[in-house]
Amino acid sequence: MSSSTQSNEALFVDLEDGLTLAQAIVDTVRDPLMVLDHDLRVIAASRSFYKTFKLYHADVRGCLLYEVDGGQWDIPELRELLEMISTTHEAVEGFEVEREFPTIGHRVMLLNARKVFYEKGKHTTVLLAFEDITSRRAIELQVQELLVEKDMLLEEMSHRVANSLQIIASILLLKARAVQSEETRLQLEDAHQRVMSMAAVQQHLRDTGGGKPIDIGSYLTKLCETLGQSMIASSRPILLTVEADAGTAVSRDAVSMGLIVTELVMNALKHAFHEEKPNATIVVSYKVSGTDWRLTVADNGTGKPDVVASDTKPGLGTSLVKALTRQLDAVVEIDSGSAGTAVSITHATFKSAAAKVDEMVAA
Repeated sequence: MSSSTQSNEALFVDLEDGLTLAQAIVDTVRDPLMVLDHDLRVIAASRSFYKTFKLYHADVRGCLLYEVDGGQWDIPELRELLEMISTTHEAVEGFEVEREFPTIGHRVMLLNARKVFYEKGKHTTVLLAFEDITSRRAIELQVQELLVEKDMLLEEMSHRVANSLQIIASILLLKARAVQSEETRLQLEDAHQRVMSMAAVQQHLRDTGGGKPIDIGSYLTKLCETLGQSMIASSRPILLTVEADAGTAVSRDAVSMGLIVTELVMNALKHAFHEEKPNATIVVSYKVSGTDWRLTVADNGTGKPDVVASDTKPGLGTSLVKALTRQLDAVVEIDSGSAGTAVSITHATFKSAAAKVDEMVAA
């Protein structure tokens, strides 16, 4: 036997072995896979392809892709993509196809295609892989429906909470007008104002949308508008303004800030202006520096050194401010004198050693 004949026989064996190996690799792939020639005829298909689509070799081998399974893959968009692949080196990733197949029913598939170039020879092949995402899409649809249902329930609950707060506020106001005791009347009016502020907070959060970051500037502005309308009578010329840097907060923190502002504004209105004063002003400011922020309520009225800091018989408002400040991982700072009072709630990512010592002593 000549050496050339032996070489050809060895080449034939190597070729057959290569084809066997290639088919074994194709069959090992869990997702359906097809190998197409340059005319998009099926050279080979994986075992998972036949199993998934319930087809046989005779139905697939040698057929044009667009003729397989009764022409299920004769899709204009897919034709465009495969023609593009045949003339370029680009690959197709995640092309979604939704079809009603005769044997397996409704399916949603992601198609991935890639052209293969060989070092020797001018022929090329196309690998076409199928990923069945029918179950994933069904779960996503179910989740979407549940989210819509959740939003509807939250909207209904929010509506009922708003109505309940309005009813409670009305009852408190009626009781305040009916009682004989001045002290009881003042307490009921305080409770009425707190409920009204909660209603304002709840309404703003409802308008913003559940789960979304709250724009603090807009939030505080609307809250103070409500407080001004309900708490500052026309006979008391007191200006309530908001100065806020750009910044957002999650709903829980925004609620805490809103309640703190309500308490401090109520406190300023009660104690800062015993007599009518020209240019009487309360300023609510929100300053941001990176992850740090400072919320301040300042007035230009009569100074009161123990506005929040006093530990002797703290009132409900003082207790609320302190509790809410702890929830925000912040500290209370008070500056009070003849020029007025400023109460600041400061959240600092890196607190100074002195501040930490002060907190430990206070605790």
